[in-house]
Amino acid sequence: MSSLIRNPKDFCAALIYLAVGLSAIYIGTDLPLGTALKMGPAYFPTVLGWLLSFIGLISLVRSFRRQGAAIPKFALKPLLLITGATVVFGLLVRGAGLAIALPLFVIMTAFASVKFRWVPSLALAAVATVFCSLVFVMGLGVPLPLLGRWFGG
Repeated sequence: MSSLIRNPKDFCAALIYLAVGLSAIYIGTDLPLGTALKMGPAYFPTVLGWLLSFIGLISLVRSFRRQGAAIPKFALKPLLLITGATVVFGLLVRGAGLAIALPLFVIMTAFASVKFRWVPSLALAAVATVFCSLVFVMGLGVPLPLLGRWFGG
């Protein structure tokens, strides 16, 4: 007996879109909606929730109509490395500073890829650190130390 679901990836994506969209709509029910010209606090989450739900509905219908590939094996290493990199960045950024935390974050997340190479990863870390330092810290004035208090910053 064959499954009614012909495209498991679209089916799972549809469930995620629907869950997030319907949650946003539900969360916005207690707040005033407002109008398009005078938006209330519920306007954006509600509109976004309806859009996500609509996309989820389209994906759900497609999952029954179009043939698609099976869901690949769950990749635990990338999940742990990317999650760990985010946690490490959050723990280091104030104490060590952006100049230490960001390159470490970029290298840890790049290491999650099967195509990881040291030279491009180090180059990306350097460029991202300079770019973020110039744009966010110096340009926009985001209160992040370039070198944190652990290094006398």
